[in-house]
Amino acid sequence: MATYVITLVALLMALFLSATSTNIPLEEKDLRVAVEEMQKANYFTFVMLINMSPLDRKFLGNVTFLMPTDRMFSKAIIPQNAVSSFLHRHSIPSPLLFEHLQYIPTGSVLPSSMPEYLLNVSNGGGRRSFFLNNVRIISPNICTAGSSIRCHGIDGVLRQGSKISQHTCSNSAGSVASASPVASPPLPSPVPFLPSPDDFPVPAPQPSDNSHHKSGSFRFLSDRKLLKFVTTVLVVSMTTGVTV
Repeated sequence: MATYVITLVALLMALFLSATSTNIPLEEKDLRVAVEEMQKANYFTFVMLINMSPLDRKFLGNVTFLMPTDRMFSKAIIPQNAVSSFLHRHSIPSPLLFEHLQYIPTGSVLPSSMPEYLLNVSNGGGRRSFFLNNVRIISPNICTAGSSIRCHGIDGVLRQGSKISQHTCSNSAGSVASASPVASPPLPSPVPFLPSPDDFPVPAPQPSDNSHHKSGSFRFLSDRKLLKFVTTVLVVSMTTGVTV
């Protein structure tokens, strides 16, 4: 029994040492300092992932790490070939203290170190009401000693499902822009008035007026025929020398 306990303790010590040891070059001072601060705050699993991942220049400075707690890691499965992408998803390419983040309003979007993976901000205004993709920052400003690396503890894991491509964003913006006239229709432009037959109804014919008009026309035509006949007779009489 004693041998079993000693073996178990040795295994736990080996695991602890592997998590706390680092393969970071000595000249990369900021990252080494940040890792030491992570260890003091008991974020050993995140440190282990940094050690497992090939050294990336993006993590040597000007970066903010978002670190799930060891308890959150116990619920996640991270294949070894996905460690690098995990760290890129959980980092912002700028050193931001929590006081800086608090100035970012709800609805804003922050880039991560992974191309096209965006972090949607929900800022409730309090120290424990700042969310990135629905994951809350619970331990702000863990890494502050270095000059260009900051880190904050979060209460969840940023999933791949939050990946948003720029193409999708541009399409969404385009669809919103095209839909805006529907939501708020513009005032109709003046339409030139074009008269139609319906605008001017023709009065119904009056029988009395028409009959009067027709009789008058008939008399006018008869007088013209009579005058023409008289004129013709006079001309014939003059040419023939016959007196009428």
